[in-house]
Amino acid sequence: MGWLTKIFKGSSHRISESEYNSKHVDNRFWEEPSANLEVYAQNENEDIDRAIALSLLEEEDRKARAKEKNFHLEEDEQLARALQESLNVEPPPLQNGNSYHPFPFVYSSGYRICGGCHNEIGHGRFLNFMGAVWHPNCFKCHACHQPIFDYEFSMSGNQPYHKMCYKEQYHPKCDVCKQFIPTGANGLIEYRAHPFWLQKYCPSHEMDRTPRCCSCERMEPRDTRYVLLDDGRKICLECLDSAIMDTSECQPLYLDIQEFYEGLNMRIAQKVPLLLVERQALNDAMEGEKHGHHHLPETRGLCLSEEQTISTILRKPRIGAGNRVMEPLTEPYRLTRRCEVTAILLLYGLPRLLTGSILAHEMMHAWLRLNGFRTLRPDVEEGICQVLAHMWIESEIIAGSASTSVASTSASSSSATSSKKGKRSQFERKLGEFFKHQIESDTSAAYGDGFRAGNRAVRQYGLKSTLEHIRLTGSFPY
Repeated sequence: MGWLTKIFKGSSHRISESEYNSKHVDNRFWEEPSANLEVYAQNENEDIDRAIALSLLEEEDRKARAKEKNFHLEEDEQLARALQESLNVEPPPLQNGNSYHPFPFVYSSGYRICGGCHNEIGHGRFLNFMGAVWHPNCFKCHACHQPIFDYEFSMSGNQPYHKMCYKEQYHPKCDVCKQFIPTGANGLIEYRAHPFWLQKYCPSHEMDRTPRCCSCERMEPRDTRYVLLDDGRKICLECLDSAIMDTSECQPLYLDIQEFYEGLNMRIAQKVPLLLVERQALNDAMEGEKHGHHHLPETRGLCLSEEQTISTILRKPRIGAGNRVMEPLTEPYRLTRRCEVTAILLLYGLPRLLTGSILAHEMMHAWLRLNGFRTLRPDVEEGICQVLAHMWIESEIIAGSASTSVASTSASSSSATSSKKGKRSQFERKLGEFFKHQIESDTSAAYGDGFRAGNRAVRQYGLKSTLEHIRLTGSFPY
């Protein structure tokens, strides 16, 4: 109502002045002609209108100045608050190991350089973090390079990430189901890993009957289908590539290992039949064998001393619908006892290097029996047999590595065995290392501890002296 007060004051002022000038002519004022009164009234109305207009302008001007003053006061308060917050910065709180709450956006109170674009921030909004200040659009994820506007973000080293980008970058995925491995109740990620292949998978896959390759032991990924053998085993495609599937296919490998033994001056004079069999036939033969030690839970080779009839695989099976091996041709084979060893049985469908290591092991059993060694303790007999299997795999790994740059030789100097030692795939070389690792890391008393004791003895005293000590004492030299 300020403008109304001014009107009243103006009117009062003008009226008082008129009264002062004509206080003695009041009657005359009223006696003046009506025309004069109308003129006076008209002048008075013009003064009031002018006063009202001036008052409205002054009031609007006052409000504008007040509003501008309040705006500057608020801006000063914000700048002061921003300055105070930037001076009292605490380290960002760490959550779940890598999640951070960024500081709220504040207003710059002076000359600041953005840690992202390196331009001056001025009096705009900025983020204070990791000892630097940032334009909101310059604080970006190190993975996708998009600004981080989320309430929480993750850090790796000194680099910020969106939580999902960090998860994609660093959170392990299961090699079986291809999903992120879940966190446990304690907030930690728990997973299983193969000790050699380093295949990571959810712990639940150990309970949900996810199959493993019967050769390399890797779990079957959901996006890959292993080949199902007719005896229930599964084998991955990489192992299947060099798998030996029938008895005739195994004969070149048998000759190769015979040559290996001859190179060690351990020739096997008698001709011992070699048969590839299915799992059930191997288990049946094992039950009928009175002697020998068997590596549970899966027996993959057997040196027989008893007369038996064995069902052997004569023709390589074919792979049918659903990656299933079908229709292996088998026939019964009657074993007769002509010496201490009647036959060597091997499980079919295993890669060449694994088949060879099993064969080298079983041939050592045959050599011991054919050379008059008395009955030995399991750790001694199985241990020295594993030493020979280990030695053969090492020779194959060395031969395979040395031949990767060697071209094929002429037909006159080549043979079936030498061709098997030709250039191998990278996976097959890795597979050889795995089978060697299996022998070295076996935890069983007979096969694991026996191998390590026998290997130490052979390295220290040589194979010939170790075998002579075993003949005389039934134990390894120490």
